[in-house]
Amino acid sequence: MAPLRFSANVSWLFPELPGLPARLRAAGSSGFEAAEVAWPYAEPPEAVARAAREAGLRLVLINTPPGDGEKGEMGLGAVPGRQAAFREGLEQAVLYARALGCPRIHLMAGRVPQGADRAAIRSEMETVFLENLRHAAGVLAQENLVGLLEPINTRITDPQYFLDTPQQAAAILQKVGRPNLQLQMDLFHWQIMDGNLTGNIREFLPLVGHVQVAQVPGRGEPDSPGELNFPYLFQLLENEGYKGFVGCEYRPLGDTAEGLNWLRSYWERQGRPQAGQ
Repeated sequence: MAPLRFSANVSWLFPELPGLPARLRAAGSSGFEAAEVAWPYAEPPEAVARAAREAGLRLVLINTPPGDGEKGEMGLGAVPGRQAAFREGLEQAVLYARALGCPRIHLMAGRVPQGADRAAIRSEMETVFLENLRHAAGVLAQENLVGLLEPINTRITDPQYFLDTPQQAAAILQKVGRPNLQLQMDLFHWQIMDGNLTGNIREFLPLVGHVQVAQVPGRGEPDSPGELNFPYLFQLLENEGYKGFVGCEYRPLGDTAEGLNWLRSYWERQGRPQAGQ
């Protein structure tokens, strides 16, 4: 069994540092070999690539642009009437992925439009999402990139988000039927929506291209108080043969580097030399 590989989500980690380059440097200094960032678009792609390279990191995940924040948008993939904007955002994400050498893009589904009834608009949104995903799969295939679908919980984090369970995402992936579209498994969201993590990990892991972790319900470090037994879950992922990255997408309860003892302990058990040794 191969040990898990962790990536620092610098959109969440090192919030005490201003700007993406500084956070990437801190991630590299903390021992990470990989990083992910939700939206790198405020910085030129060459600047992000240079900062990652200087930090000794490879970028493994970015998101498609969220859309118009002033209108409450959080992704556009399934939003009726926003197909053109989704495709423009996809092109921008591909441009960054190419410059960054980043192999995966999270194709954000987006929210149920304000004032719309979720049940009444579900079919229309799924039709839009399927159309956009088929288009995205073709674009990504030309660049040898993978697109990811991430269910986001609608109980705590985002009540209006369209894609909220692994079952819904897996059904959509089956309908699209493209090998370069995969599932993004955030254990924080999956626990809140459905629990049954052992069963769901075993069932859906063949579809998974990326994993993310945070404790429930506070979204803190994996060793902070909460519902999830991460030593067990990490061992389960190893036993099931997961080979992708595990993204650290949590809210540090204090200084990020000081809160990485859980990861240093994991690395130590694997016999990996620590940063600075």
